Amino acid sequence: MPITDVSLSDLSRYTGTWTLDPAQTTVTFRTKAMWLLPVKGTAKAASGAAKVDADGKVEGRLSIDMKSISTGMAKRDQHLQTADFFDTEKYPTMEFELSGVRAQGDGLALDGQLRLHGQEQPVSLVARVSVEGERATIAASIDDLDRRRWGIEWTKMGAGVHNRVEVTAVFAKGA
Repeated sequence: MPITDVSLSDLSRYTGTWTLDPAQTTVTFRTKAMWLLPVKGTAKAASGAAKVDADGKVEGRLSIDMKSISTGMAKRDQHLQTADFFDTEKYPTMEFELSGVRAQGDGLALDGQLRLHGQEQPVSLVARVSVEGERATIAASIDDLDRRRWGIEWTKMGAGVHNRVEVTAVFAKGA
């Protein structure tokens, strides 16, 4: 079966329970240091699931292991684990809980709550969904995630507080 881009009107075709494949899922983030130096990092998905009802209503969740953050610089990675940033001893995961899906341009908007650093805030991610057989891939991003909304205030002269987060999540139907 060829890969199909999914629109809002197509969702009811994918009724059922879908389980995240963490090994096939990628999470990347980008920010800037010293106003211009790009910093790119990754994190690992811990778990996730989605359910599509016959009427096309979708609910889902995705959990990211914040202790897995890697920027390729050990000292920075260790600092990101501290109370200055993610405080991973106290808050080991970041969670996205999907509350709604709506059409946005030629893709979808995934609306939900993002729990990070012990706080919950609404976010909307721009997404493209494609399905091939019993596997669905959701490529979603948010361009201007201001970490201060979740109480992560630490900054050094020129450190970026606005981040781009990209998630490519792979789900298997009925898994």
